[in-house]
Amino acid sequence: MSFLSRMTRCPRPHDPDAAEEARGQVPGLAPELADLVAGAAGCSPYLAGLIAREAGWLSEALDDPEAARAGLMAEVRGLEDGALGSGLRAAKGRIALLAGLADLAGVWPLEEVTGTLTEFADLACQRALTEAVGREIRRGKLPGQSEDDIETAGGMVVLAMGKMGAGELNYSSDIDLICLFDETRFGPEEFLDARASFVRATRRMSATLNDRTAEGYVFRTDLRLRPDPSVTPVCLAMAAAEAYYESLGRTWERAAYIKARPCAGDLAAGERFLATLKPFVWRRHLDFAAIEDAHNMRLRIREAKGFGRGIGQFGHNMKLGRGGIREIEFFTQTRQIIAGGRDRALRVRGTEEGLARLAENEWIPADVAATLRDHYRFHREVEHRVQMLRDAQTHALPSSEEEFQRLADFMGRDLGDLRDEITARLTEVDAIIERFFAPDAPESVEETPPAQGIELDRTIIARWPTYPALRSTRATEIFNRLRPKILNRLACAAHPQEALVALDGFLAGLPAGVQLLSLFEANPQLIDLLLDIAGTAPALAAHLSRNAGVFDAVIAGDFFAPWPGMEALRVEAAEMLAAESDYERKLDAARRWRREWHFRIGVHHLRDLIDADRAGEQYAELAEAIVSALYPEVVAQFATRHGPPPGRGAAVLGMGSLGGARLNSTSDLDLIVIYDAEGVESSDGKRPLGARTYYARLTQALITAITAQTAEGRLYEVDMRLRPSGNQGPVATAWAAFQEYQKSEAWVWEHLALTRARAIAGDTGLGRDVEAFRRELLAQAYPVDKVLAEVAEMRARIGAAKQPDGPLDTKLGPGRLQDVELIAQAAILMAGSGTCDVHQGLAEAVEIGWLSDAERQDLQSAFRLCWRVTLAARLLSDKAPDPDRVTGSAKAFLLRQVEAGDMAALIAALDHRAARAQEIIEAALQRAPEGRQG
Repeated sequence: MSFLSRMTRCPRPHDPDAAEEARGQVPGLAPELADLVAGAAGCSPYLAGLIAREAGWLSEALDDPEAARAGLMAEVRGLEDGALGSGLRAAKGRIALLAGLADLAGVWPLEEVTGTLTEFADLACQRALTEAVGREIRRGKLPGQSEDDIETAGGMVVLAMGKMGAGELNYSSDIDLICLFDETRFGPEEFLDARASFVRATRRMSATLNDRTAEGYVFRTDLRLRPDPSVTPVCLAMAAAEAYYESLGRTWERAAYIKARPCAGDLAAGERFLATLKPFVWRRHLDFAAIEDAHNMRLRIREAKGFGRGIGQFGHNMKLGRGGIREIEFFTQTRQIIAGGRDRALRVRGTEEGLARLAENEWIPADVAATLRDHYRFHREVEHRVQMLRDAQTHALPSSEEEFQRLADFMGRDLGDLRDEITARLTEVDAIIERFFAPDAPESVEETPPAQGIELDRTIIARWPTYPALRSTRATEIFNRLRPKILNRLACAAHPQEALVALDGFLAGLPAGVQLLSLFEANPQLIDLLLDIAGTAPALAAHLSRNAGVFDAVIAGDFFAPWPGMEALRVEAAEMLAAESDYERKLDAARRWRREWHFRIGVHHLRDLIDADRAGEQYAELAEAIVSALYPEVVAQFATRHGPPPGRGAAVLGMGSLGGARLNSTSDLDLIVIYDAEGVESSDGKRPLGARTYYARLTQALITAITAQTAEGRLYEVDMRLRPSGNQGPVATAWAAFQEYQKSEAWVWEHLALTRARAIAGDTGLGRDVEAFRRELLAQAYPVDKVLAEVAEMRARIGAAKQPDGPLDTKLGPGRLQDVELIAQAAILMAGSGTCDVHQGLAEAVEIGWLSDAERQDLQSAFRLCWRVTLAARLLSDKAPDPDRVTGSAKAFLLRQVEAGDMAALIAALDHRAARAQEIIEAALQRAPEGRQG
């Protein structure tokens, strides 16, 4: 499609004489194109000069602007080194003229204009760099490098920053560059010579681009974004730069690196360097402290440049002034910094793309993103017109009525309409940005509803400033802004003093405060959640104080969405681990991931979004998902040293509560590992191991991966005592040996344990074989008298070894959880069904005539009551709670779970149902099932 057929607008000539002169300089153009050239020259003396200089080339370029652009890029690539400076200046003039006319005519949208200017800047940097480095190599000044290394600049890379990095270069922009070199390409004795050579090359490259001659200049070049520019050379070793950012990097530098991009030289080395900086740029947790940093930066810029005044038209800075381009960029980059460590989709360079991703992933409202995007495009158009007027790196609107009229003519607009629109757009952007960076002031303490009549314990409040989290000046400033809001919410709590004590415990255990307090300031609804948790479940609040990062999950968009299910969790866990670069990071990531989902289950249960049964299922699904995702990573890490698993591998079996798919919030994991070497004697790796030793050590590696206390804590405690021969047996059991043992040596209690065995990770084929064998084994006819005698003996041993820890210990004791589970397992064994579910096991007891249906219902009733109390109690404390000490919101939560009026009624119900269950169980153990007399 031709240039002419795509024209949608045309400037009005402000200077008729200049317009007519330009019209005569480029004859033979279609009338519309002649009007475009005349309008451009009649408004912009800079464009008028370019038109006069490039008249012959321009008449051809306007026939096919895409071909003209491609031709210019090809000419630059083919320039001889000796003609590079003048050739680049000439090409810059042509590309500026072409882009300017295409922009004015509406032929190229904003992204094509900025993309074309950026593409040329990349090419100019590459040519200037390789010419400068090539000169050093040919002079023998760059150790160990030859002509073959010129294209990659001998290991030097230029990082494009700011608008150039994002592909958003404006019409008369300077270019922000950081120059680095890969020191690993040089020996220690070569380092100083190499650095000196690269410094010279950088200065020569900058001069080629920056120096103004009679032909103009290519790009104004700024190298001051490098680390500590007042004392560092213009080209730094990558290791030195990395060390700086790790130890001294500031928020504004993190924001700058969002847009960083290798544009010239050794691009692969540049990408590797940026990869090392990801932990610096993209923090692991939501980083709301960046809001205050960015806000302070805005205020400093305003103060230094005098841009803090109200939004006026004459001389208003469209980039740095209120409501301007930088405000939109700050908003976008700050939101990216906040959430980009958690949400990888936000790691994009462009401002418009950043806004779109933030909206798509629900970090900002879609209407806010659309509004800012529209204003951003308009602001950039105005900025380009202002810069085109005189080829100046300016962002200021005209300072006189006459000059403003020139701008209006240049844009083909009515002066009054243009000024009104600029003011309206700046004002709306300013309002949006101010709400984000400077939200409404917090409520005052005096706003506590007087009807409450609450006087909080001031001695507790007075000691808060002494806590570790509040010792820094910055944390104190944020907390002082939050404090009135917190005290108001405490005063309105159902049990204010208890909530205050619980919050005090949370604050006392918090090791650092800036990030979390910033999170609360930006998301006040989290304060209510914290007080709810602290006032109801102090144990969970204490856990939160050590793992405050889980609050990130609450505002990630889907915290209160329905449970995704096992398969979705498996996929997410596997993707999460795959995204980490090394094994230790995978272990840490697994712990963070599990902790967030574990916290989610607890909050959902605490707020009655799910009941105890669903909570138990979700805890079990979470454990299975993370173990199944982690196991292949453990195998892969182990295989790097000892080779792949010999044979077909191993299956990890969940036993006990995990096998029964029902855990509580503090459950450990009962696991056993079965392997099948298929006759292979040893592994094939750098350090081969015999098959038995291989799987024993692999199992130990798995246990360590789950239980090790890393910087992020541990996943779970693991118990492997249910494996064949218990603690005396090998930690991993050969498949053939497992079958033989279960057939000929296993005790009845071991077969009872198999009623809740389930493959949760490892080789799926072996897992299916184990399940088939388990069902076949349990289907055999067990001697009923032997089963009944052993179950009775087990109950007696358990009763003698472990006494209940108070009336709310629902696990131990006659007629309680463990007792009912044991009877269900015995029924499964005698029925030969192979099911893993307690309720199904009790149904099997009825089927074989061991229990009546009424007895089944009574046992189920006792089990459900005990389970609900257990799940609720584990949120309140890691042990059975003392009924005399459960008060306030915690007591209300516990009673709500079992629909009891008070604690006495709950204890009475537990005792009554447990006594009835005990009576049923003891009677059942004295009689044989009617349907199984073997």
